Amino acid sequence: MTNAIDKSQQPILGNDVDPNTPQAGQWRASMWKFLLFSALGIALFIIPFQWDGKVTILLGVLTDTLQAALGGFVVYITMAIVTISCLGALAVKVLKPSLPEGSLIKNLLDVDWLWLTTRLLGMVFVWMIYLQVGPEFIINRNMGGVIFEDLIPILIPLFFFAILSLPFLTDFGLMEFLGTLASKIFIKLFKLPGRSAVDAMSSWFGAASIGLLVTMQQYDKSFYSQREAAIIATTFSVTSIAFTYVVAKTIGVDNNFVYFYLTIALTGFIAAIIMPRIPPLSMKPDTYHSGKSMLDEGIPTGYTTYQWGVNRAVTRALSMPSLGYVFKRSVGNLFDIYFGLIPVVFAIGTIGLGLAEYTPVFNWLATPLVPLLEWLQIPEAAKAAPAMIMGFADMYLPALVGKSIESEMTRFIVGAASITQIIYMSEVGALILKSNIRLNILELFGIFILRTLISLVVITSVAHLLY
Repeated sequence: MTNAIDKSQQPILGNDVDPNTPQAGQWRASMWKFLLFSALGIALFIIPFQWDGKVTILLGVLTDTLQAALGGFVVYITMAIVTISCLGALAVKVLKPSLPEGSLIKNLLDVDWLWLTTRLLGMVFVWMIYLQVGPEFIINRNMGGVIFEDLIPILIPLFFFAILSLPFLTDFGLMEFLGTLASKIFIKLFKLPGRSAVDAMSSWFGAASIGLLVTMQQYDKSFYSQREAAIIATTFSVTSIAFTYVVAKTIGVDNNFVYFYLTIALTGFIAAIIMPRIPPLSMKPDTYHSGKSMLDEGIPTGYTTYQWGVNRAVTRALSMPSLGYVFKRSVGNLFDIYFGLIPVVFAIGTIGLGLAEYTPVFNWLATPLVPLLEWLQIPEAAKAAPAMIMGFADMYLPALVGKSIESEMTRFIVGAASITQIIYMSEVGALILKSNIRLNILELFGIFILRTLISLVVITSVAHLLY
């Protein structure tokens, strides 16, 4: 299928243009813009290297550095963000001021009642945790404290660098170039455009939230349809290699980390082939955020795949405005993420962790899973089942709960499944709900269950061979 495309994506140079013309000079300048800024994006988001005893990316080093510099001050930044986002939205809702359409203030604070309620819950939880006043399931160090002291101090510096740097990865031709090269493979295997390869790499080598931010941005710009964005968000938003090692170490299978990681990669690949072909993802419409597609990955006659990839990349670089404009737009996106996501993470993440620790909800939900685990000959099935379901609240919970399981094979299965389930409400799920991608919480839970079932079959098969 060939989609419509705007003029900014048309080729600016054919194969027969005189290299001495002004058009050719424009081509060379745009080529350098594509190469330099895309190289910077790759260096920031994708290339892994060893740093301070762990495998990370440059964005991870910058995040860690800023996190260390902020220290305890990040607590007050968090409280300010969550409080202003709630009180500001409440003021706009009650006072109904006349705000210019498309203005930053309107985008940040003019929200519907559902998101206003979520922001209010987030603000209440933040102050309860800070003042240590309120129910134990909120203020406990292992509940709301996990969000306040462990997750948010990472997310605030991570989003700061990720949002401001994201245009280098997405807006200067890299996605057009790689998308053209990978289009046939991704369409055939995953029913997706080739540019989604960049989303996958951003997640695997960076962090799930980074890949998801790429997906959200590309959907908002109508490079992905609703179906494509939903598939990418719930299929390729895998956590980083570094965090995978943290899970393996926590659950006690880091001695088999190579096999652990290869099993996750195999499982993720198989799930990525299956999930787009079954409901609910297969039933999502191919409609676009702006009403029409801005993408065309077809290759015209007279061009090789590589030549057309370069041509589209340089054309994209040519169409980009000044760095000042790009930076201004990115700052707006950064505030949107801070004001819209951080309160949601507090609200949903704290409630999810509280339900997992203080109620039998996840034990009830896991009851149908026990016979399946027993049929798959997984030892200590009754302990493993709740740990797997808890992954819907937070990715790290299965490792924390599963480390008490005696069977190493079962711990291997629980740990690997927690990575390949992808959907967890303390971060990825909250980010999807906050985005314009139309997936509700029931659909996310259904996708989580389907991914769990697919993962169990593949991971258990490998585990039986290893153990």
